[in-house]
Amino acid sequence: MPAAFTTHLGLALPVIQGPMTGSDTPALAAAVSEAGGLGMLGCGMRSPAAMAEAAAEVRRRTDRPFGMNLFVQATPTPDDATVQAALQRLAPFYAEFGLVPERPAQWCEDFAAQFDALVAARPAVASFTFGILTAAQVARLKAVGSTVIGTATTLAEAQAWASVGADAVCASGMEAGGHRGTFLTPTQPGATGAAPSLADFAASMVGTLPLVAQCVQALSIPVIAAGGIMDGRGIAGALALGAQAVQMGTAFLTCPESAIGPAYREALARAQATDTRTTRIFSGRPARGIVNRMMQALQADEATVPAYPVQNALTGALRRAAAQAGQADCLSLWAGQGVAQVRPMPAAQLVALLAQEWQQATACLLYTSPSPRDKRQS
Repeated sequence: MPAAFTTHLGLALPVIQGPMTGSDTPALAAAVSEAGGLGMLGCGMRSPAAMAEAAAEVRRRTDRPFGMNLFVQATPTPDDATVQAALQRLAPFYAEFGLVPERPAQWCEDFAAQFDALVAARPAVASFTFGILTAAQVARLKAVGSTVIGTATTLAEAQAWASVGADAVCASGMEAGGHRGTFLTPTQPGATGAAPSLADFAASMVGTLPLVAQCVQALSIPVIAAGGIMDGRGIAGALALGAQAVQMGTAFLTCPESAIGPAYREALARAQATDTRTTRIFSGRPARGIVNRMMQALQADEATVPAYPVQNALTGALRRAAAQAGQADCLSLWAGQGVAQVRPMPAAQLVALLAQEWQQATACLLYTSPSPRDKRQS
């Protein structure tokens, strides 16, 4: 029953706000949780101290459950030639803001330290993307009372999360905005320990509907549907497939509580479903966002930019400068294929509207479903 997972977490609505690193805020997470959904903090780029501070702020605003998300990642050691080539490629864009690209002080946060901070924070939900935990790490989180959710872009990844003891799997379809969570190598099923290639990412572009259906059929743990879900009809449809909740990111981007700036909001307001693409240009990992000038100009370099998190760190100062200047052409405008359906409104109001739409859609499904007698006669 769909109610089992949400009841376990104490949710009134089977909606999880997507953990949008860099765009979410404690205010957004708290508002969603207070309204009956599950608010999330995207902590992939937060330091351990910032994670603790953000969690404390959510708790200051609400006593409802909330979640925290981390990127499962290792600190890279790129060679100088790779870094210099990437800096030269980005130099013309930096120059537009009077800046010279430089090697950053760090490539990413230390995952081990972040994981310790997550355990100390004891959120109701701890979710992960970009990789997979060990069974021991999952057990450590469960020991402090956190429900563990792993992100999967294929059935094999979902099964891998189930095998290490995850409580639920978020089935992230190709329609989803932001970074692809792919971590296995479907083009080489026997390969172990290898980072996914571009061919692996392409092979993992499975739509939300077939991915959810496959995972529900194969797994004994709850499945959360993510990708292209923007309203109550989408929630009802995902639950009809057997999902026990949905995760919605793009739908919450235009809430006033999110951290995105005016240029990003304007781009979202204009975008249509056909305006998004997956790109490695901004971060080095395939991610879905609204097409802009920088994405188009560097399209030929898709296969050669450094892998995440190196490219992400190298474009960081550029993206911050573009945001401050209100220049959307050099921003990573992450958004899913449902972007044309964004509805700017406070998070609590959006959650209430989703609840109403979901109830209406569910009632419609029940009303139009054939009775057992109708099925026998058909």
